[in-house]
Amino acid sequence: MAKTQPNVLWIYGEDLSPDLASYGTPAVATPNIDRLAGEGTLFSNAFVTCPVCSPSRSALITGTYQTHFDAHNHRSNRDKPLRSDMKLITDSFREAGYFTCNSPGPPYNRRGKTDFNFQRENPFDGIDWTERDKGQPFYAQINIPDTHRVFKPDPERPINPDDVELPAYYPDHPLTRKDWALYLESIQILDKKVGKILNRLDDEGLTENTIVFFISDHGRAHIRCKQFLYDGGIRVPLIVRYPGNVDAGVISDELVSGIDFMPTSLSLTGINIPHYVQGQIFLGSEATSRDAIFAARDRCDGTDDRIRCVRTKQYKLIRNYHPELPYMQFNGYKKLQYPLWTLIRILSEKGELTEVQQHFLQQTRPTQELYDLQNDPHEVNNLANDNSYSTVRSNLNIKLDEWIAATGDMGETPESDEIKSYWDKNMDESYRDKMESRGISPDISDEDYLDWWENKLL
Repeated sequence: MAKTQPNVLWIYGEDLSPDLASYGTPAVATPNIDRLAGEGTLFSNAFVTCPVCSPSRSALITGTYQTHFDAHNHRSNRDKPLRSDMKLITDSFREAGYFTCNSPGPPYNRRGKTDFNFQRENPFDGIDWTERDKGQPFYAQINIPDTHRVFKPDPERPINPDDVELPAYYPDHPLTRKDWALYLESIQILDKKVGKILNRLDDEGLTENTIVFFISDHGRAHIRCKQFLYDGGIRVPLIVRYPGNVDAGVISDELVSGIDFMPTSLSLTGINIPHYVQGQIFLGSEATSRDAIFAARDRCDGTDDRIRCVRTKQYKLIRNYHPELPYMQFNGYKKLQYPLWTLIRILSEKGELTEVQQHFLQQTRPTQELYDLQNDPHEVNNLANDNSYSTVRSNLNIKLDEWIAATGDMGETPESDEIKSYWDKNMDESYRDKMESRGISPDISDEDYLDWWENKLL
């Protein structure tokens, strides 16, 4: 192994959409991530393959769609080994002489998040690259948790809720604004840690020879975002810096999928890509372009569902396999953590929502949703029944069907009633235990729960 072999560092922000200053978001301050963007390439069309952590992370670490190897249902196969013909990105780097490590960031004293939908002993060699042999290259992940709920306020730079811009599908209410402001403040906390990481690379003389990826496992933890296939759930920040090898200060609108991170990282270091990998290389001499990305949502916690999407630069087709179910079917995590989950129901009962805001509370869903993303970036105008888009819809359906067949989408086989019952019970018990730990009855009325949220946040 040559001494000049580059290091690779993946910096994860959890549950993070591209709500950064470098992506044009007002109110938030992210000077360190902005610095990284100025020194590398920012990708404006990067998407993960699932809008919840464990299936997405399973895909990211293997370069393969989670639906291909039974990792698509959230937290379902943690006791089962990874398929024998597959391996992790860490295996490829380890075989090439790299040291592999994972931490949640400064002070680098404990293991970072993995959260895979399969069992794998010791996926990393250690916690921090200081543990490696002298001169040994490293592959590191730093999984920074601060943008995962519960959001972390930034006392050094609080954000005025009046300054935030809300999507049209959210009601303009003080509680919504405060919750969104706290999300942006948690991004500022994340940004400070990114700054410490970048400064450490500088101080240790590693900057020039380290390929840095700034990414997320999926989109923001707000309703209609995390656990759904709208862009709020699957679009993520992606910034890559590799001095002298990746263009600096450039914005790319190339479509990139999360499963592309693995093969691109290996390709940039000259390491062979495993034969089974379904991702593509998007940087370097072997880079190729995508015309579409694909994403899937299956069971999340105890909430059963199956949704698939195909997205090009201009259009997205979403296929709901359970149109008989509401968007807001019960989910313990969301009821526990999202104040808007409770607020929006009350505002609906009072008749205080716009038609766009009311849509997410419908008791059934369309079988298909089609959006013109250039003219409707918030995905609120469903064109699936508009005959003038019939050719677009047909072509996207063909693409989606071909992807399902080519990748062997295991979501076509339903889970057993036994598994569903187990996760239903697990979600219910967890929800009740956590509500009681707050001193709140799990059976609290929406009105009283809203009072609790307002007393907590406003």
